Amino acid sequence: MTYDDLRSRIEEIIDPGFNLPFKDVNGIKKLVIGPTGVAELEIYLKDKAKNEQAVKIQIIRLVKIELGFPGIKIEFFESEFVPEGQKAIKYLAVASGKGGVGKSTVAANLAAAMIRQGKIVGIIDADIYGASIPYILRLPIKPLTSTADEKMIPLEQNGIHVISTEFFMPPEKPIMWRGPMLGKLLTHFFNGVQWHEGIDLIIIDLPPGTGDVALDVKTYAPTSKVIVVTTPHHNASSIAVKAGLGAQQIGHEVIGVVENMSYYFNECNKKREFIFGQGGGELVAKKLGTTLLGQIPIGQPQQGHFLFDGKEESGKIYNEIAVKLIDEMNL
Repeated sequence: MTYDDLRSRIEEIIDPGFNLPFKDVNGIKKLVIGPTGVAELEIYLKDKAKNEQAVKIQIIRLVKIELGFPGIKIEFFESEFVPEGQKAIKYLAVASGKGGVGKSTVAANLAAAMIRQGKIVGIIDADIYGASIPYILRLPIKPLTSTADEKMIPLEQNGIHVISTEFFMPPEKPIMWRGPMLGKLLTHFFNGVQWHEGIDLIIIDLPPGTGDVALDVKTYAPTSKVIVVTTPHHNASSIAVKAGLGAQQIGHEVIGVVENMSYYFNECNKKREFIFGQGGGELVAKKLGTTLLGQIPIGQPQQGHFLFDGKEESGKIYNEIAVKLIDEMNL
């Protein structure tokens, strides 16, 4: 049995997520036969969490029993294949080094600004312990419906499609889970949701820091871009740098920095007052080798909730940031 024979047989195996053979969906990432005859494989698989075990058994049976190889090592990765006629989902993760910098508010307002530019946008509220996107958008907290193939249908508010842990938990009950539970939930968020078929972008609202969720996102959305949110205070910006460096370390591209709570515009003297100091956003952008996308002033939307209208000063800044990101990500 030659290398080409082995590859040909593996290429015939069906990826259940696509219902197509690996040959047609670029399913083999790596195939090596070692000096002792052990086959080492890296396989791309759609719906990895759902189908990995069944496909793994099928490959082992083929390689060890039918073809007689002495051993096999297999590692699975989420498929990046996009069938002809379908649009690839693009992801943008919003990260911060610490809590309290307005990361979720920035994520929600950025989604609203993208929609004003004519894009279809969803949000994965991946800040599991501190989920706040439903409250920012004033979404009703209720169970989700599902499709015939048991995929969750996100709730929608202001044109933004949202998936969040808040839809699965009793009101005001804290989530007290260890790391493995977070991974299982993220599997459902990334592989078990029926997004709008024309969706242009999914924004991932990450938890603060560089923990389990940030690492798991690399598995579920390996090509996700990242923006970092900070305040102008140097204590906050020094921690924000760590979040950006962590994203770069695991292979994500950091495409910009947003400085939130940059200043307060005093209507009495028509001057900017830098309550939290200055320079944090520029510092983070410089250390990460990226650009400062915008500086959001302190203020409350005129309508009294958390989303700025596109005609308000902060709304205009979000519009400008959205246009930059649309261009950067080719949306």
